[in-house]
Amino acid sequence: MSGNGHSYGEQAGEAAPELAQEAAPTTAPSLPAAFGLFSSDTKKNEDLKQMLESSKDSAKLDAMKRIVGMIAKGKNASELFPAVVKNVASKNIEIKKLVYVYLMRYAEEQQDLALLSISTFQRALKDPNQLIRASALRVLSSIRVPIIVPIMMLAIKEASSDLSPYVRKNAAHAIQKLYSLDPEQKEMLIEVIEKLLKDRSTLVAGSVVMAFEEVCPDRIDLIHKNYRKLCNLLVDVEEWGQVVIIHMLTRYARTQFVSPWKTDDDVVEEYNENNFYESDEEQKEKDRNVKKTYTMDPDHRLLLRNTKPLLQSRNAAVVMAVAQLYWHLAPKSEAGIVSKSLVRLLRSNREVQYIVLQNIATMSIQRKGMFEPYLKSFYVRSTDPTMIKTLKLEILTNLANEANISTLLREFQTYVKSQDKQFAAATIQAIGRCATNITEVTDTCLNGLVCLLSNRDETVVAESVVVIKKLLQTQPAHHGEIIKHMAKLLDNITVPVARASILWLIGEYCERVPKIAPDVLRKTAKSFTNEDDLVKLQILNLGAKLYLTNSKQTKLLTQYVLNLGKYDQSYDIRDRTRFIRQLIVPNEKSGALSKYAKKIFLAQKPAPLLESPFKDRDHFQLGTLSHTLNSRATGYLELSDWPDVAPDPAVRNVEVAESAKEWTAILGKTKKEKPTEKFYSESEEEEDESASTSATESESGSESEKEDKEEGSSAESSGSSSSSEESSDSESDSKESTAKKTSGAVKESNAEESKKKAKGISKNRNTSSSSDTESSSSEGSSSDSKSVSDSRSDSDSGKSRSATSSKKEEKTAQDRKTPSKQDVFLLDLDDFYPVTTPVAVPTAAVLSPSLTADLEGLSLSGSSVIDVTTQVFVPTKTHEMLHRMTGKGLSAHYHFSRQPDMFGDHMVSVQVTVTNTTDQKIENIHIGEKKLPLGMRIHEFNPIEFLEPGGSVTVSMGIDFCDSTQTASFQLCTKDDHFNVNIQPPVGELLLPVTMSEKDFKKEQGMLTGMNETSATIAVAPQNSTSLVIIEKVVKAANLGVVPSGQDNIHRFAAKTVHSGSLMLVTVELKESSTAQLIINTEKTVIGSVLLRELKPVLSQG
Repeated sequence: MSGNGHSYGEQAGEAAPELAQEAAPTTAPSLPAAFGLFSSDTKKNEDLKQMLESSKDSAKLDAMKRIVGMIAKGKNASELFPAVVKNVASKNIEIKKLVYVYLMRYAEEQQDLALLSISTFQRALKDPNQLIRASALRVLSSIRVPIIVPIMMLAIKEASSDLSPYVRKNAAHAIQKLYSLDPEQKEMLIEVIEKLLKDRSTLVAGSVVMAFEEVCPDRIDLIHKNYRKLCNLLVDVEEWGQVVIIHMLTRYARTQFVSPWKTDDDVVEEYNENNFYESDEEQKEKDRNVKKTYTMDPDHRLLLRNTKPLLQSRNAAVVMAVAQLYWHLAPKSEAGIVSKSLVRLLRSNREVQYIVLQNIATMSIQRKGMFEPYLKSFYVRSTDPTMIKTLKLEILTNLANEANISTLLREFQTYVKSQDKQFAAATIQAIGRCATNITEVTDTCLNGLVCLLSNRDETVVAESVVVIKKLLQTQPAHHGEIIKHMAKLLDNITVPVARASILWLIGEYCERVPKIAPDVLRKTAKSFTNEDDLVKLQILNLGAKLYLTNSKQTKLLTQYVLNLGKYDQSYDIRDRTRFIRQLIVPNEKSGALSKYAKKIFLAQKPAPLLESPFKDRDHFQLGTLSHTLNSRATGYLELSDWPDVAPDPAVRNVEVAESAKEWTAILGKTKKEKPTEKFYSESEEEEDESASTSATESESGSESEKEDKEEGSSAESSGSSSSSEESSDSESDSKESTAKKTSGAVKESNAEESKKKAKGISKNRNTSSSSDTESSSSEGSSSDSKSVSDSRSDSDSGKSRSATSSKKEEKTAQDRKTPSKQDVFLLDLDDFYPVTTPVAVPTAAVLSPSLTADLEGLSLSGSSVIDVTTQVFVPTKTHEMLHRMTGKGLSAHYHFSRQPDMFGDHMVSVQVTVTNTTDQKIENIHIGEKKLPLGMRIHEFNPIEFLEPGGSVTVSMGIDFCDSTQTASFQLCTKDDHFNVNIQPPVGELLLPVTMSEKDFKKEQGMLTGMNETSATIAVAPQNSTSLVIIEKVVKAANLGVVPSGQDNIHRFAAKTVHSGSLMLVTVELKESSTAQLIINTEKTVIGSVLLRELKPVLSQG
């Protein structure tokens, strides 16, 4: 819908207001001192110019801060452009940032001066700092001169491959600007868009879809492969990106899936055609056949499921976008869920209310049931502006039915008395519509409107007359008295529309009021010359009709009126007069029409339909500008009709890269040989591992050199390196698909080996490490196929991570030969042995996603090791799940065992203790219905056959909380009862401890700065200032691993999130005067901030 070429949501510096531009100082120095206020601006600017030319960075920085402040206040700072642009090459990073903020604002106005510095901007595109690179690209794309199009094109291509997602986001914004400047670049820009659409960063997704909508909205084929990824990323994209993506996916879905509404219509038809004598069984069979005809495409369901949580968004535009998506795509039975969210938006400001109410008005015409439960939300408030009142009134009229009409009419009676005349008139029209639509209240409404004719307010009376006229047309035979009453009011009513309506009524039904009609004509003939044109036309019509039906009394009167009309100033009146005279007054020249005059004037007129003005708006997509204006806006993209046959869904399947075959061959070979001969032979195993390692190195050798260079340059600035892990996802699609193929090839041998491990046979760390990670990878892929709700992007990245980590572990374990690691691993197995269900062994070593990018392209020998370690502290605190009173004698408590869960990679292990406090045996204790948030999964414990009186049993279950502290709700059932229970995890239990060296910790921390860092300064209690106490307190609160530290005052802890494997780095640095700085670095910023909030009181309490 967006018509302009500029990107949305850019930084505030670019969008500084221009309100004060017209007020720029133009005062001559000779003017009186009263104008000193304005002339002082010029002096200030002179000071700023001097400061900008100063050799001191501090003066320049101060000047730039003041200039940016001026822009923010709306003052014009364009005359400083030459002085500012000189500092674009400054070595001071702070000055450079502010200069670019200024340039982004004024580069478009001062294009000639900006062109002089173009070489500097080009150099800045290679700057180590991501903010500078992005700003340079934005300035470059703001210089709208055709001569630099090739330079811009080159810059966009380079930026689209940048390590930083922020730079790639700006590349997407620049695409739109370049396209508006030179549409001939479309084909090259489509290539860049195609590349950026594959990007897995949530920061880039919204911007690139916006570019797609601007440049090539018809290229649906670019979306096929990225459809599922966009659906899964949607929840994490920024709000305006969500709006754009949802609108695009709505259009996409209408071309790719069949209509889900056919089933609803078919069911209605079946019921309508139901034979009176048909049995219930036959009817049920019919229903079954109807429902079988349609099965929703899993991708269609994926879109509906992933957009549903966004109805809770704080952004009204996002909620509106999801609402229109459900309206246009969801089965009619499911579309109702949007109504509550839309009603919530009515608490927003009046502009939001206006748009939301317009959309509700359109929806309520077709599907009244959606909004009937919220009828009272549409009652008009006295503080509402007229536009809101009118829309609410429209919705109330649409929702009117036999059940609620009495309530609504009482409400309308109050509205008619409103001081807002426009609203009062609209209310009378609404009463008229209700009377037409609901026959039971037609007479009531008509009587009420007749009562309004005695109102003092002319507007109310006039509108009542017009509405009564329309109502009387539906059943005139019964309402002769009302016509007489209205004729009497003609002397008092002065509003032309009302007078014209009364005259039309009397003329149309003159045979029902034969005594009154001629008198009315007599009165109006007197005032003919002073009447409005609309009334004059109706007087002529009245005269003609009376001439034809009652010529005795009215012949002369009609001729008098026709003579008056013949010399009227308005040519419309003169024209009508001549026409009527020729038609009704017979003479020699009269044509053949004269004999049909009566049929022409007194023909039966169809009653007017009182319809909603929103009736025809639904052919525009809801939530668009075109829908609001009820007119096609520039850039509007039509929603296509549903296809009769769905296109091939296979186009949305992501292909596996060809290069994967080599990896599969190597890994498949080693995997087959391991369970037999290799189990006891270390030498043979080493040969195989070295072969696989060398194959990996040779495959990624060229890429490792490139990434070494990029890493070196990005290390100079924390801003640049902080986002490298996100970009790695988009650059390594082929490797992720490789991991998928591998997991499928080795699935058979995984199952065999995991059984051996569960029995405790395995003695070799390397074998178990690799097979574990690979088995978890295959498990991830199988769960993907079972449940669409699992995020595909997550599982994909999980597979690539596990495949990479297995190789890393084999290599490093050979180099170090550490027996202690082996012991730790076996201990982990022993911990799990008592659990009743034998399942796969937990993953022993997983890499954080932030390292995947670095490790994939580098040689294996120099890589760092991040191992999952055993828990430092096992919490003893239990939480009540079911109280014995609520559970009718059955009580349940749970605690977190802090073990890597055996039920799956992403699950948190929960120990549940069930106790029977009754004196009778309780049978068949099991988990029943689950009510889980999107993506959350539960691995149930095996049903407990019976529990003796006073008996107690502990069982294990796994829950995938999806790295959130949302509650897992389900039913704990016995043979006779079921009880609703909840498990809510503290944020510290969503982690698995990892061990790493101090060097690795610092390296990872350096890559998780900026937006990925949360910190706070806390007052530490004196007794908490020793190392042992701090470590004890922190690991008790959260499942963190302790990282060795070379400094006494700094304590480091590391973990990874259970679901996504994201690193969580915690640093506690003791300062002087009993304070400490608590720093948390993680790409999961929400979990990081919650953990920070939980750790603060732990360290500050005594």
